[in-house]
Amino acid sequence: MNIALVSYQNKKLTQSHLEEDFQLSKFLENKGLIVKRAAWNDLQIDWKQFDVVILKSPWDYHDNFDSFIMWISDLDKAGIKILNPFKTILWNSDKHYLQQIADDGLPVIESVFLEKGIAADLAELLNKSLYKKLIIKPCISAGAKNTILLTLDNVSLIQNEINGLLANESFLVQPFMEEILHGEFSFIFFNGNFSHSILKVPKTGDFRVQSEHGGTVQKITTDIAHQQAVSKYVEKYGRATLYARVDGIISNGTFVLMELELIEPYLFLNCHEHGFDNYYQGLLQLIK
Repeated sequence: MNIALVSYQNKKLTQSHLEEDFQLSKFLENKGLIVKRAAWNDLQIDWKQFDVVILKSPWDYHDNFDSFIMWISDLDKAGIKILNPFKTILWNSDKHYLQQIADDGLPVIESVFLEKGIAADLAELLNKSLYKKLIIKPCISAGAKNTILLTLDNVSLIQNEINGLLANESFLVQPFMEEILHGEFSFIFFNGNFSHSILKVPKTGDFRVQSEHGGTVQKITTDIAHQQAVSKYVEKYGRATLYARVDGIISNGTFVLMELELIEPYLFLNCHEHGFDNYYQGLLQLIK
């Protein structure tokens, strides 16, 4: 069975991200699988040679979104097995999905959407909010790109920038939750089964937890109650998914969702002694 482990052509990967891709490829090859790392937008690749296409790290998809969706749609039409499935990826690629989850009654950080082509009054948005700080980020994005902390002190400076961006894309607005300063939890699942969890902590003076912005990662053990609460998101929206990463905070003892990552999350496989094997076992169950 030929498997494509999909990445992208940009070379600006951190060493740890590169290592996870290469280590996973090697691990799967040692298990007897035929694996090739391939950039999703490499025009030289004949994707029909693959039996399974796994989206591992296509981390520029949001910069070329229409082309990305067209590419993955073509794979689906050709009958190539995609992990995660095409319909799941399409749904999860736009953060409007958070509204559906909230409507379904699962805890989600309060979300407001600024729609493409409609100018926003950020000062009015802040004044109507119960919170003094808001986070604004694109509905189609990754890696904290164009993610901005909005306060009364900077609203006049940011107003024109955001409206300029709104001309081309929609934005998500959420309250800044102070709990994030103590860390964002990530729960990782493979084929619906819980594998491991980590805590991502921003550097002092920042709110972004990504490593490229100075964030750090801690291996943690979470209690069963939180695992069970988090698993509800995967059970409802992540069926038949090879991987799912559920990101959120613990607020007043309750897990609250920030993002459900079903496209291309970093999986912190080295943070659990069985991380790579849990991935492999989940893959086997989906391709056998």
